Amino acid sequence: MKRVGIAGFLHESNTFLPVATTREHFEQASLTKGTAVIERWDGNKHELGGFLEGAKRFGFTPVPIMAAYAIPSGTIEGKAFETLVNEMVEELEKTLPLDGLLVALHGATVSENFPDADGEIVRRLRKVVGSAVPIILTLDLHANVSSQMIANTNATVIYRSNPHLDQKERGLEAADLMARTLTGQIQPVQALECPPLLINISKQNTSQNPALGLYQDVLEVMTWPSILSASVAMGFYYADVEEMGASFLVVADTERERAVAAARWMAQRAWARRQDFVGELVPPAEAVSRANQSLAAPIVLMDVGDNVGGGSSGDSTILLSEVLTQGVSNALVVLYDPETVDRCVTAGVRNPVALDVGAKTDRLHGKPLRIKGKVRLISDGVFVETQVRHGGWTLNDQGTTVVVETEQQHTLVFTSRRMPPMSLEQLLSLGIKPERKKILIVKGVTAPRAAYESIAAEIMLVDTPGSTRANPSSFTFRNRRHPLYPLESNATYRP
Repeated sequence: MKRVGIAGFLHESNTFLPVATTREHFEQASLTKGTAVIERWDGNKHELGGFLEGAKRFGFTPVPIMAAYAIPSGTIEGKAFETLVNEMVEELEKTLPLDGLLVALHGATVSENFPDADGEIVRRLRKVVGSAVPIILTLDLHANVSSQMIANTNATVIYRSNPHLDQKERGLEAADLMARTLTGQIQPVQALECPPLLINISKQNTSQNPALGLYQDVLEVMTWPSILSASVAMGFYYADVEEMGASFLVVADTERERAVAAARWMAQRAWARRQDFVGELVPPAEAVSRANQSLAAPIVLMDVGDNVGGGSSGDSTILLSEVLTQGVSNALVVLYDPETVDRCVTAGVRNPVALDVGAKTDRLHGKPLRIKGKVRLISDGVFVETQVRHGGWTLNDQGTTVVVETEQQHTLVFTSRRMPPMSLEQLLSLGIKPERKKILIVKGVTAPRAAYESIAAEIMLVDTPGSTRANPSSFTFRNRRHPLYPLESNATYRP
């Protein structure tokens, strides 16, 4: 059977964060080599799991190389990036010769030495395997796709759902393209189109318009003759790089002109409705007031400015401060606060504590708040999610975790590792019944919906300040393209 390498390097890099991502961040989340890649990812609902299942389904031998993943955070340290990528290249060289290479990247990875880190990775991998070996790439929906990524791969497949619930399917799609390429059934060629367009993070729910319309266009293009795959990347404007913004990608069988025409058609249709992708959110005080007055519960307040899945700190106190100021009772929030965890562990279960909590990473996310309560629970922070959720993770580890209850019936969860809120098991594993709370403060935008929609009476996106604030004009960009709509309202698009 044909031998196909399996590799991954996934990190969403928020360049506006002051703290760099290190090798240790990858080791804490997931860093595997050789056969450990299969042990870690086989059966997972992730694209790497899709690659491995595709090998069984389509009849090729998977050759595990290396897979590195870190929770979204700041720019990757130059030394850490070089070390990790060099290790991947060394592991790849050990497996040669290969018939093909399947690679899972994020598409919004930035290192100190390479703004287009994903493009640099595939450039180095291509140099090792040579021009004759097909490389098929998968990317996150929030990729800032570069020409270098496309030039060094034969085909690229991007997630089609946000929350990301189709990761395994996209891995299977990539494996299918690889199998057909290796047997000579197809000769994939691809085309990339990048209009000067930013899509607001609040408008990226693919189950609703306007984002839904983009993926209806994808399905339309997939019916065209010779088209093998079509994708939209909504971009990631928390990474200040030249490629930042939306992009449209089509893979065709031999007919590059067909791929170009299809990519441009999708881009032009998005550009025609560009005003629909500008976001307007509810300010914090109004959001808390509306939630408090609602007769339904729980109301989920999405803390957009502290979106952990976008690299933010996870310790913003902006909404919790409003809850306390307005005298609201029965709210819940999860805060990344190792210092508070240590103090609660020292105090012990059932004992009273007086704590200054949150807002310790930087000055972007409020101020520490003084709270009093009792330690209800101390946990190892490990939980398992068996359902398909954003991120494709099964086993999760938020580090030593404590639960504190206050006299106002607030439930405060403190973790020693940052954890995107993609799973209700994050709370259920701690004995918390989230459906019994009045307000749930959730540090995300769209990704947590897969977990929280089943219990939420209403989900409200809140325009909180922070390193993932919704309005892109809040940030000072130094490397992006000019012009970009809506940052420049007079931007024009010529295919």
